[in-house]
Amino acid sequence: MENPVRILAIDAGAGTQDIVLYESNRTPENCVKLVLPSQTQIVAARIRAITIRGNPLYLAGTLMGGGASSEAIRAHLAAGLPVSAHPDAARTLHNDLERVRALGIDLTEVPPLGAEVVWLGDVDVAALTTALRLFEVEPPALWAIAVQDHGYDEHEAAHEYRYQFLRDLLAQTNDVRFLAFRTPPSYLLRMRAVQRLVPGCVLMDTGPAAVLGALCDPVVWRAARHEGAVVVNVGNMHTFAVAVRGVQIYGLFEHHTGGITSQVLQELVNALQFGRLTHDQVIHLGGHGAVLTAEYRRAAPFPFVAITGPNRALARSLGWYEAAPYGDMMVTGAYGLVEATLRLLEQETGKRQPTLLPQADS
Repeated sequence: MENPVRILAIDAGAGTQDIVLYESNRTPENCVKLVLPSQTQIVAARIRAITIRGNPLYLAGTLMGGGASSEAIRAHLAAGLPVSAHPDAARTLHNDLERVRALGIDLTEVPPLGAEVVWLGDVDVAALTTALRLFEVEPPALWAIAVQDHGYDEHEAAHEYRYQFLRDLLAQTNDVRFLAFRTPPSYLLRMRAVQRLVPGCVLMDTGPAAVLGALCDPVVWRAARHEGAVVVNVGNMHTFAVAVRGVQIYGLFEHHTGGITSQVLQELVNALQFGRLTHDQVIHLGGHGAVLTAEYRRAAPFPFVAITGPNRALARSLGWYEAAPYGDMMVTGAYGLVEATLRLLEQETGKRQPTLLPQADS
C-alpha cells in the first residue's frame, strides 16, 4: 500500500494562522486542524511585554507581514524606548530601509548589549513542529504556505506591484487550481522570506487560496460549474473577489477590508457579476484594482455569490451564501492551499493525486 500524501497547509493571515495537516488516507473532517493567532499577533504581544518592562528592543529574523507587529514596534518607539533591527527584519516596517531609519530605528546585524530580542517571521517552524509532536503527530516533509505579498521595487509603489502580481497571476493561468508555485517572482519579498524559513515549501497568495477553498463547498461548486459565481473572501486586512465559472477565473478585484462598507462591496460585486467592473472603478473606491480577462464581459453574468473569511459578517445583510468547505469556514484558505498543492504535485510527478473538490453535483 502506498504511503499517504501529507501536506501541512498554513494560511497566514493578519489575525489568525489557519492550519490543516492534510493526509490523503483520512477524510478532510478527520484531518488535524488548528486556528492559532497569526505570527504578527504573537510578535506584537512579545513586543508589548518588552515595552511594559521598559527595555530596549532588537528585531531579529526576517521580513514578515506587518499590521499588529508594526503597530507594536511604533508604540515602543513612541514610549521613548530604543529599537534596533537586523536589516532583513526591518523590512517588516517598510521595504525602503531609509524610511525605517527615519523612524529612529538603528539597523545592525548584532543585537546591542541589553536589548531584548524578538524573532520575526511569518512561520514559526520550531513551535509548530513541537506543538504537533506533543500530540504524537509527526509533521510532514511538505509544507504549503499562503501569505499576501504586496511586492516591492524601489521604482514602483507597493500597490502597483500588488496589481502587477495579480495581472501576472492571471497571465500565467486563469485556472484557480494552478496558482501555487515553488519559486515566487523576485519582487515578492515576503514570499521569498517564507521560502528561506521553510525551504522547499509551496507558496500561494491568500486570495486565490480562499477562493479555491470555497469551491470545495458543494453548494458553491455546483453554482460555479452550472451558472458561474463570484466568490468573496472578506479577510481581516483585504477583501478579494473573483468571478469564476468552474475553476476558470474571468475577473477579480481587491480592496482593503478596513476601507470597505457593505454598500461599496455590493456595488463592486454587482459590477463584477454583470460584466461592468473596471479597474478605475476599484481604484476610485480605494482598492488595489481589478484584473479582467479578455473573455470576462462575454462570460458574464455570474449570478451566484458566496462569501468567506473572518469578516464575512460585513456582507451578511446582503444575503449571500456563506461558504463552509467540509463544515469549517476558518480553514477555507488552507483547504484551497491543499488543493493547489495536490495539483502542483500532479504536474511535478506526473502521478494522479486526490482532490478536495466535490466529485459530483450535490
